[in-house]
Amino acid sequence: MVGHIVMWKLKDSAEGKTAAENAKIMKDMLSALPGLIPELRTLVVSADVFASIPETQVVLYTVFDSPEDLQTYQVHPEHQKCVAFVSAVAAERRVVDYNF
Repeated sequence: MVGHIVMWKLKDSAEGKTAAENAKIMKDMLSALPGLIPELRTLVVSADVFASIPETQVVLYTVFDSPEDLQTYQVHPEHQKCVAFVSAVAAERRVVDYNF
């Protein structure tokens, strides 16, 4: 099994919206992916981060059966739609991939 965790700090404003508004959009977009990408076993996303160092507004936890499934997810067109939006609104991104 492979865990994939991503944490984002958002720009104060982007795409004509506040960071809080963009966090909600990100959560909604990412939450829709499990029904669209079969390789995605588990997805949990939160825009209600109450403690983090460094500052984080959105966190994503996903699980895959293999590194190859993670790669399939990363290049999937539905995921790439999320990537395009997130790239426009995120100021920082941190990622960890691990086996368990």
